[in-house]
Amino acid sequence: MKIAIGLGENKNVLEAVKKFPYDIKIARTNEELVEYMNDPSIDGTIRGSLESNIIKTIRETHPHIFRASILEIDGHKFMLTPVGIDECDTVNAKKTIIRECSRIVKNSGHDPRIALISGGRKQDKGRSPKIDKSIDECEEVVHELEDDMDIKHYYILIEEAIRDHRNIIVAPDGITGNIIFRSLVLVGGVKSYGAITLKHDKLFIDTSRSQSVEGYSNSIRLLANIIEAQK
Repeated sequence: MKIAIGLGENKNVLEAVKKFPYDIKIARTNEELVEYMNDPSIDGTIRGSLESNIIKTIRETHPHIFRASILEIDGHKFMLTPVGIDECDTVNAKKTIIRECSRIVKNSGHDPRIALISGGRKQDKGRSPKIDKSIDECEEVVHELEDDMDIKHYYILIEEAIRDHRNIIVAPDGITGNIIFRSLVLVGGVKSYGAITLKHDKLFIDTSRSQSVEGYSNSIRLLANIIEAQK
């Protein structure tokens, strides 16, 4: 198994790499990591602690990618999406994200259980156009997909979605999803395995440049498990 991981200013990456017996290459620039990504001998790549503009570089050839973070709370793993600040700006994008995440969950041997999160409770409609739009979009998505999927609109009550063991949690937009991720992982200490990049023909795990040794280790472990499952 050959993996490549990016190394920026956060040297926790190097400590994480030492924990694994795999052939792990270190990329010190975005350009190096993209070269590894396009190298057929490399099974998968991880952003590590490189700057976030690596995503912009990838989008030059794959403009429609998005990310779903794999998180774990009290033994319950779930996908949180979208987590890129420029992702999921339309209802159609949200439906695409749900379908792609559902495919990943099914491939892992589980039934997708989807939670949509919006900007307020049901009774909050009318308080602002932004809240109304967020709620209306989720209700539209549920109406279109509920016949084929286990999908529920939790409004702003993300804590109930997690308590109900929903395994796909869809934030209102990428900015909100990114804030949820940072609050849970970088402040609250929730376990993170990195973010799978979907709608991409190469295996790539996105990670925060601020992660701990354990966080980068979890991402390497996740990538290795995906590679093994595909063989």
